Amino acid sequence: MTRRFLIGVLCLMPALAMAQTFPASYAVSGVGAKDVLNIRSDPSAQAEIMGEIGPYDMNVEVLGLSPDGKWGKVGAREGNGWVSMAYLDLTEPEDPHTVQRPLSCFGTEPFWSVSLYPRGAEYNSPDTGAVPMGVTHEGVAAEGFLIQLEEGPSLNRTLIIRRAACSDGMSDRAFGFSTLMFTEAPDGNSALPGCCTLDHR
Repeated sequence: MTRRFLIGVLCLMPALAMAQTFPASYAVSGVGAKDVLNIRSDPSAQAEIMGEIGPYDMNVEVLGLSPDGKWGKVGAREGNGWVSMAYLDLTEPEDPHTVQRPLSCFGTEPFWSVSLYPRGAEYNSPDTGAVPMGVTHEGVAAEGFLIQLEEGPSLNRTLIIRRAACSDGMSDRAFGFSTLMFTEAPDGNSALPGCCTLDHR
């Protein structure tokens, strides 16, 4: 192993240590109590303001970074915008072997949603309303998550979640996770596509 190779590896180590997987959850930091963190249309302090985030907001999902790493892409009302990463702190998962919470997955045509909270989970649809569920198994991989839920003795739902660009089909907003929800029920099984987000502002 040559000296030049060793120097090259050592130079790369800080960059590798700082590598971050997206989407990821952040909390606002360093913004005054009477101020806001602006969401801009482009990764620039001169770009149009299209929204704002409160000074104490948590669960802000960043989908990715600008080429210079100074701006993060976040969700806005009907689309996506950019915020300064100087005012965001990464929210580390409590347990790297469990799915980070809160997490929401949803689909359209038909409408459905599954929400995971620090304590418990819930399925919701126009037909059923809010129904509590229990998490029977969850798995974490670099590429995404697997969540198995039990709604009753004979109804089970499995979410296969991937880190991949996703659209809800009803707005211009992009999401960072795609999912497939497989339902096993007495009246028949189904598999419905959807998107997921860590954003719970």
